[in-house]
Amino acid sequence: MFNFFKKKEQEPVKSKEVTLYAPADGELIKIEEVNDLVFAEKMMGDGFAVKPANGTITSPVDGEVTTVFPTQHAVGLLSSSLEVLLHMGIDTVSLDGKPFTTQVKEKQKLSHNDVVSKMDLAAVKAEEKETDIVVIFTNGDEVIKSFELTKTGMVSKGEEVGKVFLK
Repeated sequence: MFNFFKKKEQEPVKSKEVTLYAPADGELIKIEEVNDLVFAEKMMGDGFAVKPANGTITSPVDGEVTTVFPTQHAVGLLSSSLEVLLHMGIDTVSLDGKPFTTQVKEKQKLSHNDVVSKMDLAAVKAEEKETDIVVIFTNGDEVIKSFELTKTGMVSKGEEVGKVFLK
């Protein structure tokens, strides 16, 4: 049988919404509750945080790794057109990567259940740093129409916690 109709290669359709997932087991809080003015006042963008119960950190979105910081305290992700910064701990850049074991690399595709990093919570606390896992939308002003958290309180990593609706 002959196929006379060639299928055109189509551009992948960019989603108009991005589902958000808890990046750790623990207590989900609003970004305004993070004990750091840069995050709480949304200087880097809107988002949310989780006070982790353990050190396994997973991706908060389905997407691609765009950046792994040399100090391993943060990972940049892209989901549709939404840029997401996954920041592990508060003021942890000064720890020079010691309490982190990053398990992803740039250009790697991730689903929300994939482990991004292992964080030694005791080591972070021993340095008198907070362990909050902060999820920030760094280009939100450009691409977000609205953002809603549908869950607060105790969450499990990989659990759906909200949505971002894109312009």
